Order: sequence, then structure tokens, then C-alpha cells
Amino acid sequence: MNIRNKEGYMDTTAHDAIKAIERKAKLRFDYHPLVYICSPYAGDIEVNVHNARRYSRHAVKKGYLPITPHLLYPQFLDDGLKSERDLGMFFGLVLMSKCAEVWVFGERISTGMKMEIDRARSKGYTIRFFSSSCEELRR
Repeated sequence: MNIRNKEGYMDTTAHDAIKAIERKAKLRFDYHPLVYICSPYAGDIEVNVHNARRYSRHAVKKGYLPITPHLLYPQFLDDGLKSERDLGMFFGLVLMSKCAEVWVFGERISTGMKMEIDRARSKGYTIRFFSSSCEELRR
């Protein structure tokens, strides 16, 4: 955080206020690498969305900032329309390119997940695999 105001003079007021909030709330605003969350969406959507939320929370607990496109894009794109699903998948792949790692969750690899994994492999991204209970699997 910059402790100088826009004129360049030292002004620690905002810095001190944020640090006080961090201490009081026991929050840390450190760097959190982006991680792409890859898990099933189609099928039992209610269960799969619940699981994607759990996986995202797991990433936060591990110090990462999760990017979970299948929790975002179905909010305004219709996964039942091929053109909109394809657009959502494309948007997800763009976001994946900004992430430090790709985390794959669950025992089942869906068609969409396979496409994401194939893309990550072709680009040489770091891929980690986890069980549905968030235990890392060795591959």
C-alpha cells in the first residue's frame, strides 16, 4: 500500500486505518496466487455447485484466490444453449491463462473438465488433482 498521498507527501492515515482493521479482524491481505477450479457442473447442478463452492473455499483456506467460472457464468449465460456454453467455456479458458495453477476436483472428469485439462496440459500449466473430499492425489 502506498503511504504517500497524490501530491507525494507522506500520509499514513489510510495505511494505519487498514492495518488497524486487519489486526482487529485478524485478516491478512497478503498476495494470494490465482488458482483455476476445475470440477463438474453439468448433471446434478445443485450438488455440483455446492461442491464447487466447497472446492473454492478449500483454495482460500490454502492461501489461494480461486477462479471458478462455472459458479459465475451460469448466472447470466444459459448452459443449455450450445453457443452460450461455448462462450462460457472460452471465458473460463481466458481466465485460466491468468492463473498460477489449475486444480482438478472429484473422481469424475466431465466433458468440459477434459477440455480444460487438455488446454492446461497443452499450455504447460501446473495441474494438481484432488479428491471430492479435497485431499490431494498423487499422479
